[in-house]
Amino acid sequence: MKTFFQMARAAGLLLALTAAAAAGEPLKIATSAGPVGQLVSFAASLAKDKGIDVKVVELTDWVAINEAVYSGDVDANLFQHGIYLALQNKQRGLNLVQVDKVGVIAPVGLFSKKVKTLDEVKSGDSVAIPNEPLNGARGLILLERAGLVKLAPGKGFAVSKFDIVENPKNLKIVELDPAQTYRSLDDVTLALVNTTYLIAAGGDPKSALLIDQTVDDGLVLRFTARADRKDDPRLKAFIEVFKSPQVKQFIAEKLPAFIPAGFDS
Repeated sequence: MKTFFQMARAAGLLLALTAAAAAGEPLKIATSAGPVGQLVSFAASLAKDKGIDVKVVELTDWVAINEAVYSGDVDANLFQHGIYLALQNKQRGLNLVQVDKVGVIAPVGLFSKKVKTLDEVKSGDSVAIPNEPLNGARGLILLERAGLVKLAPGKGFAVSKFDIVENPKNLKIVELDPAQTYRSLDDVTLALVNTTYLIAAGGDPKSALLIDQTVDDGLVLRFTARADRKDDPRLKAFIEVFKSPQVKQFIAEKLPAFIPAGFDS
């Protein structure tokens, strides 16, 4: 009976939010091109069936995705986790906030076209990591987990290549644009690739030599909006649709490397 009433309340909330959303302008959501964009577009198609008009805007520049929200050109975005958001707010003087707990984690992994196991990595080999601080840190942490380097303790996601205290194989760390690390596999032995770029480039997450599927709340990609617009009824209505079992099933079937987070069931 308790479950029934919970479902009834959820249905009532969605109905009320849908009615409010239908009365205004289309909701505009900015997102990154690739798998996250596919996910948002799928949710938008479900929303359309419920009378909620959502316009999806795909951008390749991460800074521009946040600036579009801050300027009011779009209502919200979905592409970033809380750690990145906090850094952007501080560096760029933004006032963006996460709107809801629902989202996905996009794992990172070590990939290679030259070796089949990490044991085959030789002295002097090159390793590509993103030149973006947070994903670069995730790459270094994964290299340490692989036993290839040792990092100065206590740095967390603030670690950089200058914090490598042991590098027994004298690996050459090459910093590249995050979108280019997968393409660098013809030239380097290993590359740290975010699955958002991997899938978009046609790569297979299952080919990772080591993949980080750590469930960390700070790494969940969530809807983000300006603090004064986080309660927009159109956005709330869309997020209720996003929480649906259909979206979770889409993640499982189309984005199997992604980890759903904050869904109702």
